[in-house]
Amino acid sequence: MTSFYEPNAVQVTSTAQGITTITINRHHRRNAVDGSTAQRLYNAFIAFEEDPTQKVCVFHGANGNFCAGFDLHEVSKWQETPSETYSGPIVDPDHRVVGRNLGPIGPSRLDIKKPVISAVAGYAVAGGLELSLLGDIRVAEEDATFGVYCRRWGVPLIDGGTVRLQAIIGLGRAMDMILTGRSVSAKEALAMGLANRVVPVGKALEEATKIAESLLKFPQACMNVDRANCYYSVYNATSFEDALRNEFDTGCKVVASESVRGAAKFSKGAGRHGSFSI
Repeated sequence: MTSFYEPNAVQVTSTAQGITTITINRHHRRNAVDGSTAQRLYNAFIAFEEDPTQKVCVFHGANGNFCAGFDLHEVSKWQETPSETYSGPIVDPDHRVVGRNLGPIGPSRLDIKKPVISAVAGYAVAGGLELSLLGDIRVAEEDATFGVYCRRWGVPLIDGGTVRLQAIIGLGRAMDMILTGRSVSAKEALAMGLANRVVPVGKALEEATKIAESLLKFPQACMNVDRANCYYSVYNATSFEDALRNEFDTGCKVVASESVRGAAKFSKGAGRHGSFSI
């Protein structure tokens, strides 16, 4: 079995200001992810996390589609025999979910430590839907389509779809999408909270980058502790009290630094009347 090597399947750029852009670039497959692309996506997000100069990530797909899921053309070649070109989680009988290890489609098991904004154009379906859920904010173009299209082929959600989707849009709406596999338009996605903003075709990346730039202006430790506490309360808290305790304990650690400096700016007149020019 042969494999076509694609050196540019994942493209990463970063700015001096602190914005990393991660791009899936397999447009001949509507940016469906194969094994090597999954590994490269995973590596790209780890590198973003570990780089202290990079503060916000913009995640998108090239050439008019976000991601059409895992590449079923690759899966179809496996048949009943082991793949010679893919040795990832799907075909490894000993693979287990352990911490932040590699998921079938790459970074799906990461609780990424800094903000991620997904810029969604075209299809974000099956595993591509799951990847879009890595974003804290999803900007969708007017023609974007979300859906559990893998329902048709007997391919389950194994990259966090059953975990993140219901946390974002609620169990009832998630069940509708998961059981029926139906298409969800950008307009409906906005109404249900799956998309945060809808923009004209061709503008998602631009809008996502603008949002990223706006986040750079804020005190980063405070923003990231609030972000982390939201996720803790949804996924990890054992009780309401535990969530409140975690919020207080972690939040207080930034008060002595960023909060005091921010209060000093306010006392001198900055930020009055809701102004974000600080």
